[in-house]
Amino acid sequence: MDVVPGARRSAADTPGSTRPSAPTAPFEPDPRRSVGYRVARAVFVAIVGTWFRPVVVGRAHVAPEGPVILAPVHRSFADFAFTAFLTRRKLFFMAKDDLWKTQILGRLLLTLGVFPVHRQGADREAMRRAERVLERGQVLVVFPEGTRKDGTIVGALHEGAAFLAARTGAPVVPVGIAGTDVAMPKGRRIPKPIRIVVVAGEPLAPPARSEAGRVPRSTVHAATDALRVAIQGVYDDARARRAMRTHR
Repeated sequence: MDVVPGARRSAADTPGSTRPSAPTAPFEPDPRRSVGYRVARAVFVAIVGTWFRPVVVGRAHVAPEGPVILAPVHRSFADFAFTAFLTRRKLFFMAKDDLWKTQILGRLLLTLGVFPVHRQGADREAMRRAERVLERGQVLVVFPEGTRKDGTIVGALHEGAAFLAARTGAPVVPVGIAGTDVAMPKGRRIPKPIRIVVVAGEPLAPPARSEAGRVPRSTVHAATDALRVAIQGVYDDARARRAMRTHR
């Protein structure tokens, strides 16, 4: 699942995509953890946990209730899997709309909290869906780097996470994930069974809105820069912790 956050510019200033979002039916976040969902999650976590033996630091930084944005570094297709180890709460993701070519898969994804976003340009409908998730007090996973990147440096981020935080009052939790680039680099179909380290940092407070209730673009820029620094910090921490364990 290649999870993407939307436009590099603020969603308030960027034209929407000309392609209609898929599916066209209204998206309503379902916070219920049905029996099917709990079983699927338990099986998934058991398989991933056995295969990668993840070490998780900072679970307490993810609030047990209320809106939260998880903002992980993105170095592998497998990154999304490790956000499940940070909280038992239901997670919601944006995913590329190509996954909705099959109706059955599309319905399953919606049930599991996944909704579509267009990779080309800003998708205002996807941003509205993301905002709806947070307005209902749920946990949204957003990869601010967009697509998978290479290397140890966190570069310029998309502004969707900061914009959503400002609009909804949700704190943003930076997440570092170390080892997935080795376990499952681009082009590899079956991941290597190596140790993964996940570090969640201190939540960043949402950017303040103006007296008129607007989100100043300068504020979104500043919040995005602060998030980049925070993600770099937890990514460096995760990599250092993994290196210590590897060299023991």
